[in-house]
Amino acid sequence: MNREQMLDLFNKHMRIEITYPGYRVERNATVIRQISSTSEPGFVLFSQMDESNADAVIDEQISYFSNLNQPFEWKVFDYDQPKSLKEKLQARGFTIEDQEALMVFDLTEGEQLLNMPVQPEIKRITDEQGIYEIVRLEEEIWNVSHQELGERLVKELHDNLSGLHVYGAFVADRVVSAAWMYLHEGTPFASLWGGSTLPEFRKRGFYSSLLVIRAREAASRGYRLLMVDASSMSQPILEKQGFQCLAYSTPCMSQAFE
Repeated sequence: MNREQMLDLFNKHMRIEITYPGYRVERNATVIRQISSTSEPGFVLFSQMDESNADAVIDEQISYFSNLNQPFEWKVFDYDQPKSLKEKLQARGFTIEDQEALMVFDLTEGEQLLNMPVQPEIKRITDEQGIYEIVRLEEEIWNVSHQELGERLVKELHDNLSGLHVYGAFVADRVVSAAWMYLHEGTPFASLWGGSTLPEFRKRGFYSSLLVIRAREAASRGYRLLMVDASSMSQPILEKQGFQCLAYSTPCMSQAFE
């Protein structure tokens, strides 16, 4: 499958048609809004605009989410129009976060990845204790609270509709590396998240093993494509495993509304 075909599938399934658990989707001629039914922010994941109407459409979304008292993320891809979209959002007070690479892997061509060994320390996490071990791991690495992440993962772990699968590398009963995956029902995509490893346990193959075990699980359930929003650190690692960069995206977060 070539890049254009993969990107068409991504836009169709993961930007236009998808509805995420815990969200209500609203579609009109210019944007697709995902409105949160929890404390999570809403988001705009897809839009169709040009220079002639972009300012009005952006202001409309700010007004809409402000009336809901719900902050929201506008995820801008490098092929979105107009080209000045990110700058227009920044001018309205949106926080522009680090750019991410949209990496996709075709599992039907992934025999080499699927046959790689998995370290014996890798285990699936199915309980709340394991999730909060991940929270402790993330907080130790990033030095910021990950309590909301833990609460969300615990909730989704018990929600059969979420398609969540969580894995960790255990050393002396401690989670030293962790990653998770969502299987998006009705699409060919499984999305990969996490991958953080404590510094003293890096370069032991845990990141690769967590990648392989999730790829195997997705393939066994009939999913064809893995997708990752990769940081600049993760992108070259994924490229070595055969992932293809389709585009770059930038999360743009609105100000909190009061």
